[in-house]
Amino acid sequence: MPASPAGRAPLVGRAPASLFAVALGLLLVLAILVSFAVGRFALGPDDVLRLLWARASGAAHGLAPNAETVFWQIRAPRVLSAAICGAALAAAGAALQSVFRNPLAAPDLLGVSAGAALGAVLGIFLGWGIAAIQAGAFVGGLVAVALVYAVGQSLSLHDRALSLVLSGIAIGSVLGALVALIKTLADPYSQLPAITFWLLGSFSAIDPVDLAVLGLGAAIGVLPLLLLRWRADALALSDDEVRSLGIDVRRLRMALIVGATLATAVTVATAGIIGWIGLVVPHAARLVVGARFSRLLPVSMLLGALLMLVIDTAGRGLAQAEVPPGVLSALLGAPVLFLLMLRRAAP
Repeated sequence: MPASPAGRAPLVGRAPASLFAVALGLLLVLAILVSFAVGRFALGPDDVLRLLWARASGAAHGLAPNAETVFWQIRAPRVLSAAICGAALAAAGAALQSVFRNPLAAPDLLGVSAGAALGAVLGIFLGWGIAAIQAGAFVGGLVAVALVYAVGQSLSLHDRALSLVLSGIAIGSVLGALVALIKTLADPYSQLPAITFWLLGSFSAIDPVDLAVLGLGAAIGVLPLLLLRWRADALALSDDEVRSLGIDVRRLRMALIVGATLATAVTVATAGIIGWIGLVVPHAARLVVGARFSRLLPVSMLLGALLMLVIDTAGRGLAQAEVPPGVLSALLGAPVLFLLMLRRAAP
């Protein structure tokens, strides 16, 4: 089997890769059902199926009166939001790693998370409502990327991708410092705890309206990535080779960056900052299906949704107090990345 653009052959070929995606899809459905059942209000897998069948058929479910409210108004929005966030972050990470040809590229690279964090933290500091805080986070992420792009274009470096990376690191550092400044000025008894918990990420307060906004925003961000995934395979070649194929390299990169930015911004605006998913998941998917973006993207999305569901479900079931997903993703992501690096370094 020929080596992938990353320099290592995938573990499975084209047909087995499709089977792997199907297997991931089945595991994702199973994880959703299990996650529906986990929580302080006990719902067994059979209860979940009865509630789903009752909604589809209009028949009585025969459960406690508040079971339907808990399931549809609290549990379902949370579970589906976790899956959407995981898929969106993994898609954004896979796109950025292909655009920059850098396995360390992640949604944080262009300052999206830092800008969204500053927008949300500023909203909490000023006493805005939850909808305004989410809007501030979304706008902050977009403004941060626009600023990174403007600064990167002004640099005289020959490598435009490197210009964007350096600009993202510098501006992300400045935005992080502004977040730290607001935390210092915030009321330690009311505002600071809210800021801290938001920065750690959470799906606990998501309602059906938040789910609808998240789903729409993530779809708008991920759709261009899906439509361009075959063209994005050409980014493994040099820019001159890509141009010889009749592809506008600059427009292709900008389309992928904008899509990844939108997907990340709406995720951070809804659930807070959840790191490592966009960095680790594409690495793991690449080991299985190779570096071709057309195959890497859907597998990364399925794997990201599955991992995010596992993290959120574990956070709800490990202790009496809920463990934020940002904490568990970091605890899981760092060792996984280390193991992936060891495997890539192995002869």
